[in-house]
Amino acid sequence: MELTVGSLVVVALVAVTAPLLARGIGRWIAIPLVVFEILLGLALGPSGLGWITEGPLLDALSEFGLAMLFFLAGNEVDFRAIRGRPIKRSVLGWLISLALGIALATLLSPSFSTAVFIGIALTSTALGTIMPVLRDAGELRSAFGVGVVAVGAVGEFGPLLAISLFLGGREPGLALVVIIVFAVVAGAAIWLAAIGVGRRFHAIIAATLHSSSQFAVRLVLFILIALVALSVMLGLDMLLGAFTAGVLGRLLLQGAPEKDAEFVESKLEAVGFGFLVPIFFISTGVTFDLDALVSDARTLALVPIFLVLLLVVRGLPSMLSAPPGATGRDRTSLALFGATGLPIIVAVTAIGVDAGEVAAGTAAALVGAGMLSVLIFPLVALLIRRPTATAKPSPDDDVFVPVEG
Repeated sequence: MELTVGSLVVVALVAVTAPLLARGIGRWIAIPLVVFEILLGLALGPSGLGWITEGPLLDALSEFGLAMLFFLAGNEVDFRAIRGRPIKRSVLGWLISLALGIALATLLSPSFSTAVFIGIALTSTALGTIMPVLRDAGELRSAFGVGVVAVGAVGEFGPLLAISLFLGGREPGLALVVIIVFAVVAGAAIWLAAIGVGRRFHAIIAATLHSSSQFAVRLVLFILIALVALSVMLGLDMLLGAFTAGVLGRLLLQGAPEKDAEFVESKLEAVGFGFLVPIFFISTGVTFDLDALVSDARTLALVPIFLVLLLVVRGLPSMLSAPPGATGRDRTSLALFGATGLPIIVAVTAIGVDAGEVAAGTAAALVGAGMLSVLIFPLVALLIRRPTATAKPSPDDDVFVPVEG
């Protein structure tokens, strides 16, 4: 089906309506914005009223939106703040998640290859989704926020590596060589940015902030497209390039006047969260195979099973990243944030369906569980965390200070 002009208008209308609904209902209950975008896409797509039809244009914009979501997630992470204990604990927790996810998925899957797809999907954390929630709750500067960000960073980067290693259609040895080539190229760019090579652009950035040239935005978008293209050329998942581009883009702005850096960040967030990212989440609802999910009772029963597995596989190991002295409430809240996953679940299941390894119903059940995790887990996590959420971090806390737009 082709995306009609009318459908495009409806998509734009949904993007405008969703924040209004979130703001209105948010007076009584805080529901993440992406939930409204997905549900409206589902209600107005082929599974609902049919006002939005699928097509190449919507697919392309959705892919750009997904890439931009991972770029913004990488751009938000300050690896200097999460280095040391938080990142080490998070890596250990993710490795436990991977082993546990594949082992448990084997019990539900007809083949080991299918279990690998499901297991990797269960190890993801939607950093790009939970970062705005943390920011709005005032948690990004707390030691708790450091732990959540570390879990989210590893929960996005780890599955991307796993996708490239195990799901790219190559032998693991060859896939590892390809990843090393990508890492060398991307690492060299990140190293050059870290030592200050990009500072020569700061004067140009400052001079064009309010002009039609918008050099900073063009430069960062070029980096995004270039690293995504490199990952695609090497046969890796494009999201690996997008996430890496976000890290590189952040480093290029280091050393620039804080006011200029914040202004550039706000422009990038405007492009991402104001245009491309909403289209990805709306498209997720539009393309959701509701018929495959509800036509079989056994498939429908997989949704709560996968939701529980997200908590067990991803949530429990995430508790390892809790800061010293964390309370039981903190650990439970951290587990819920860690188990919040959707974008990578969508990507992994799409690859699995295309490869014929994951049934459409199973993919729909996984995506459905991911939707519920986005709807339920952050909300419950904040409710559990609320008694201490307003407490100021102590001088001994590890403080994470993001560049906010």
